[in-house]
Amino acid sequence: MLKQSLYYSKILLFGEYGIIHDSMGLSIPYNDYNGKLLFSETPDASSEKSNENLKKFLKYLVALDNQGQLPCALDLNKLSTDLDKGMHFDSSIPQGFGVGSSGAIVAAIYDHYCEGKIESSKDLSNDKFVELKKTFGTLESYFHGRSSGLDPLICYLNLPVLIKSKEELGTVGLPESNTGKGAIFLMNTGATGKTQPLVQHFMERCKEEGFRKMLKGKFKQYNDACIDAFLNKESKPLLRNMKGLSSILLEHFKPMIPKLYHKLWQEGIDSNAYYLKLCGSGGGGFILGFTEDIEAAKSKLEGYPLNVIHRF
Repeated sequence: MLKQSLYYSKILLFGEYGIIHDSMGLSIPYNDYNGKLLFSETPDASSEKSNENLKKFLKYLVALDNQGQLPCALDLNKLSTDLDKGMHFDSSIPQGFGVGSSGAIVAAIYDHYCEGKIESSKDLSNDKFVELKKTFGTLESYFHGRSSGLDPLICYLNLPVLIKSKEELGTVGLPESNTGKGAIFLMNTGATGKTQPLVQHFMERCKEEGFRKMLKGKFKQYNDACIDAFLNKESKPLLRNMKGLSSILLEHFKPMIPKLYHKLWQEGIDSNAYYLKLCGSGGGGFILGFTEDIEAAKSKLEGYPLNVIHRF
């Protein structure tokens, strides 16, 4: 019998790609989507596909175990037995949209099958945070080729996490959403993004000195300033630095932004009506937007589905 735990999606508000190179990051749970492990009485095409995919994930975990590289004590025999009984991951989290579909799967498998697991708590020590993130990074690498482990960590804890560096992270209190005109919103591109090739492209670019310099300079400066301003409820500095970050992303991360949105992205910067940024690895899925006046942004972005996630 499986305990009925839900694993929620997440949104990386700040830090996409940058956290690989020690920029700060801020990730928050997003409770509009969730998933859970289930046994299906009446399997359908969706549950069968999920079961099949989990069996492939199991093969990866067995291979890691055989190489002595499994980062935690997973009961793979029990997982295998449960999968043979038709267990699947029942999820409303859209895949390839940058909101943690694979992170939720990894969190669920760890939670149900890890012996001596680190329990989910907001009071974890920094060492436990780092250990969990590292464990999840190895497990989630199956899905993306390379993973920071952050998505499964957020899905597992269901708490906002501030990443100060690779070795320093912890939960953080978020400013409460209010009834102000300012807003952070999600815009749905309607297309899925493929994380692995985009991460590979990014890693290739990181071999270029100019690109690395930009990441450690302007990108980090704007990204970290946005996080500070957001957490300190300073909307003007937040939007000023968001404009800088949005421009940097359009200039240096074009392959990660769907072509149809290049013009829209630039229009936001030019008009100051809104500023767009990547949500996750990009390539499709959701795009994040920041605006000082949500009604003005909505009229500029008429015809595009917007979902407000925070007001300020």
